[in-house]
Formats: sequence, structure tokens, C-alpha cells
Amino acid sequence: MNRRGMGFFAAGLLMAVPLAVRAQEIAGAWQGTLNTPKQKLRIVMQIERGGDGALKGKVYSIDQTPTPAGMTSVSFAGSMLKFAVDQFHASYEGTMSADGKTVAGTFTQGDSLPLTFERATPETAWKVDASPHTVQFVPVDKDVKLEVLDWGGTGRPLVLLTGLGNDAHIFDKFAAKLTDKYHVYGITRRGFGASSKPVPDDTNYSAERMGEDVLAVLDALHLEKPVLAGHSIAGEELSYVGTRHPERVAGLIYLDAGYSYALYDEVNGDMQIDGKELRERLGMLTPGKMPADEKQFMAALRTNLELVEKGIDAREERLKLIPAPLPPAGAPKPPPAGAAIIDGVMKFTTIKGPVLAIFADPHEPGNLFKDNPTARAAFIAANNKNTEQQAVAFEREVPSAHVVRIPNANHYVFLSNEADVLREMNAFIATLP
Repeated sequence: MNRRGMGFFAAGLLMAVPLAVRAQEIAGAWQGTLNTPKQKLRIVMQIERGGDGALKGKVYSIDQTPTPAGMTSVSFAGSMLKFAVDQFHASYEGTMSADGKTVAGTFTQGDSLPLTFERATPETAWKVDASPHTVQFVPVDKDVKLEVLDWGGTGRPLVLLTGLGNDAHIFDKFAAKLTDKYHVYGITRRGFGASSKPVPDDTNYSAERMGEDVLAVLDALHLEKPVLAGHSIAGEELSYVGTRHPERVAGLIYLDAGYSYALYDEVNGDMQIDGKELRERLGMLTPGKMPADEKQFMAALRTNLELVEKGIDAREERLKLIPAPLPPAGAPKPPPAGAAIIDGVMKFTTIKGPVLAIFADPHEPGNLFKDNPTARAAFIAANNKNTEQQAVAFEREVPSAHVVRIPNANHYVFLSNEADVLREMNAFIATLP
């Protein structure tokens, strides 16, 4: 889906390891490397045993973010360790060695991969947050503070905004490649990571509120004309600033972030945005709410209906070939903040100022529907069509946009195709006044 952006899970603070450990005691710090098809991820596992003997634990992916993911359940019986992290539909099952120094097993998150943990010691424990950034918490609203990372650097300010579900630490490695030319900052949006998590209602997570949060951080840091670069859903924050306050920034960079939440395709429409607009207009049919120009209102309502019907037709055709992915049994609902952000999208039809829009076009499909060739082919075709339509929409509706297509890139294009993205960003920023 276009609102992509859920990565693996987080990384965080590693607690001290007891000096003496019983051979078959699972409590303590463990670490191992998960070899995914895209990259190697260092995983740290921290398990504690309470006074009542009950276990609790956290898991960290230290190459992605230092925010911990709590284990929903954890058990250790005999030599068998099992834990689950429902937040990311992930689980692990492994067997401890006789000497208590390793746990070898299988990590499952969609696909199943081997993962062996080794017991960490104070001498061997991996440093969890090795990125050379400072952290501050910036007030942006009543009782709301956002985590802001500062990687330092010289040159014009560059502010990185994350995709849905990530925090600013997702940019730790990428930011390090930018500090020789720019002073680099990153913002963790409200509802995620270490930032405040207000109630997920219509006002706290709207596109307008998200955009105003970014502007509040710029004010607090006294940043003059920074470049904003955003991944995935951050496209809506970029477009809010580029529509309402383009004078505040030098340029906008969309990192596979130019989808319907960032720019409404006037030719093809968008079922979610059209449906939202239709609901609002239907609510105006009640007595006393009808606009004065009823003829114009009815024409707009009919247009809305036609666009939604077009979207329904397209969705039904797609579902004939592509089964809707079903969540794992017992999987939790998406984070409330994420659902509120998706529900709070706006209809942006123009963006002012210099724009670089990078699309992973066509996308690298990963393993989705790998056991259903027909569905996989249909999904790839539909995804590529949608991505190309949005790229063309930027070219058509945003005259100032420089659109770049990076073929067979991952949605996390700044990770999968780092060199390409750095080249395009540097070339674009060099043209800015």
C-alpha cells in the first residue's frame, strides 16, 4: 500500500549483565545477527525474571532504532525459549545450549529466518545507540513534545521526517552520510518512539496538526529556510508546509513519499480522499446545512459519487486477482496513532517551491504473495501502475518538481539505494538559492 512504512523493530538501552549466570537461566542480555534478504540486522534481547519468577523482556534492532519493542509474551521451559512481539507480528522459538551460552532457533515475521543469540557480557555487549547525535525534546503543542535528533554537520539545515511507524533513529546511518555538507536534524512525530502520544482523535493527528508540529520545531531550533526531506507518510507534512508556508523552507524532498496523501491525482482520483470528501458532502444534505448555491453543490456531489464509484470498480477488479492480505491469527490492531494519521489526510492539489520527488518505480516487491504467482503478478502490475500515476501527477501538477524514478528500489529507498538518493539529494540542494 502507499502508506507504507512499517519497518522491523526497535533498538534501545542494554542493561548490565550479571557476572555469574546459571547455565540454564534465560534472564540476561543476548545478542545475535538476523540475515534478512536486504541487510544484516543486529538484534539485542533483554529478559528479566521478576520476584514471582515471571519473565518479561524487550527486543531491540540496533541497526534501525534504539526504541525498544516489548515482548507480548515470553516463556522458557526446559531449554526452549519462546517469545512474541505482537506490535510487529513477530515471534521467536529457540533452544538453549547445554552450557547456557547460546540460543539457536527461528525468528518469524512473515518469513522464517534462523537466528542464534549469544549471551552478552560487559566486554562483548554491542553498543545499542552508536549514532553520534544529541537528543532534545521540543514542545510543539499543549503537553506534546517531540524527540528531535541533531547529528551535527556544517552547511544549510536539513531536516529528516520519518515514515509511519518509524522514529528519527531510522536515519542514523543515512544522516551520517550527509553531515559533511549539511547540518542534519531528525524529528520523531507525535504518537511514536520517545515523542509524546496524545489521544488519537481527529484533531491530534490531522495532516494540518502534523505539519504545524514540523513548523513548531523549526521555530524552536531557529532554523532559517531549511530543506525538508521526508519518507513515506511524511509526504503529507511536506505538502502541508509546501502549500501553506512555502516561504519557510528552501526546498522539499519526497523519499518515496509522493503518494495520494502528499498530492491528489486530479486525473485518477483517490478512493480514500474522494470517499472522505463524499462523507462530508453527504452530511451537508441535512436541513440548514445545504450551501446557498445548491446547483453547484449537487454537481460537486455527483462528481464525488462518480470518483468513488470509479475507485470501487478498480478495487473490485484488483481483488479478483489479489486476495486481501489477512493479518496473522490474534494479531493486534494497527497502532491507534497510525490509524488516526491515515484518517487525517488532506487533499493537496498543488505544492509551491522547489521539489525533488524520488519514487521507487517500479518497486521491489519483496516476498509478498510469493506462493501465489498470479496474485503476485497482479499486485506488481497494480502497484507499478499506481506508483507511475503518482509520479506523472507530480510532473503534471507541480511544475517546480524534479521527478526521479529509481527502478526496483525498496520503499525505504534511502536504505536500499542510498548512493542514488544521496546523489540526487546533493544535486538538487546544490541548485537551491
